[in-house]
Amino acid sequence: MKVVIAPDKFKGSLNVVEVAASIAAGVSHAIPGATVDQCPLADGGEGFVLALTTAMKGSFVTRRVTGPLPEMRIDATFGIVEAAGEIRRKTAVIEMASASGLALLPPHLRDPLATTTFGTGELIRHAAELNCTRILLGIGGSATTDAGIGCAQAAGCHVILQSGQYASITEPLCGRDLPDVLMIKSHRGSPVDGVEIIVAGDVTNPLLGPTGCAAIYGPQKGASPETVLWLDAELRALATRLGLLDLADTPGSGAAGGLGFGMLAFFSASLESGIDLVLNTTRLRERLTNADLCFTAEGRIDHQSAFGKTTSGVARLCAELGVPCVVIAGSIERGLDMNQFDFSAVLSICDGPMTLDEATRDAAPLLRHAASNATRLFDARLSTKITSEKAPKSPT
Repeated sequence: MKVVIAPDKFKGSLNVVEVAASIAAGVSHAIPGATVDQCPLADGGEGFVLALTTAMKGSFVTRRVTGPLPEMRIDATFGIVEAAGEIRRKTAVIEMASASGLALLPPHLRDPLATTTFGTGELIRHAAELNCTRILLGIGGSATTDAGIGCAQAAGCHVILQSGQYASITEPLCGRDLPDVLMIKSHRGSPVDGVEIIVAGDVTNPLLGPTGCAAIYGPQKGASPETVLWLDAELRALATRLGLLDLADTPGSGAAGGLGFGMLAFFSASLESGIDLVLNTTRLRERLTNADLCFTAEGRIDHQSAFGKTTSGVARLCAELGVPCVVIAGSIERGLDMNQFDFSAVLSICDGPMTLDEATRDAAPLLRHAASNATRLFDARLSTKITSEKAPKSPT
């Protein structure tokens, strides 16, 4: 029996590698001789670096950079992958959440006027200085709404202010500085010139308007209703001054507080669906060839899981290839219509009444148990099918 394990993380409990290992242990316990292929995944947010770098057998590099607040200094890790061939190419795998993420700030310090993507730009610059010619950048989980001006500043782009002066490299630009930026000149000797940047996003919001980054994501980053209106107006004004208002309508330009827009405008990056990029990079389609069963997993299955999340992407691919796909979740939204998904089965790790703290604490053994039970069930189903196909047909 060949089983492919392609999960996401259990946020706040297990990282994606630990989730994959726990499911693999359950499969092997049920069928000791099973062929198990672990393929940790992510959709562009937290865990993006760990999943892709592990899947591509790369190494990890840690650098001290600016956090989401200009005065913060944090250690952020990114991946380096060297591809062998006639032309050796180094690829960096970066997640902006590690430098500019919302999870890095306690609730009382969250303020999109005061936060910056400067640290993300520093990571991009560090990758370029390590001779990486391609960067895969995951932009989920941001604390910022600065349209990427801080990122551009740190990466070496020339940021010209309304005063006619260049922005100081020692004073990170934040959301409140949007009105002060007149022009950003890229490809003028920046260390990242010539680096191909592919952005993995998990949302398709435009930059502006009622579905834009300020309106939809500003409140969770600490924005008041008045701040939301101010940010949307200043983002529009910036795009207008740059002559890039049409770019603001691009799906995904509103990702990460407008960093999607900034990557398009200042770095000539390409935007891709996070899960599609990860599926292609990890060669999951090839790895599912001749598989009898696939497991995917995430902390919670709810109505949002159908929109660009890891589990739905894996299930979609499995359905296309005719491979049964079982999803294991920490929790499942009550009354959720499972017909909107391509899952063959959906299981919760909770095998009885328990608190959230208990489920979080015991996630690894609960995952192993759920995976073991599901594997036995599908193995029995597979064995019955094979026996039925081999049985002689009764004469008519």
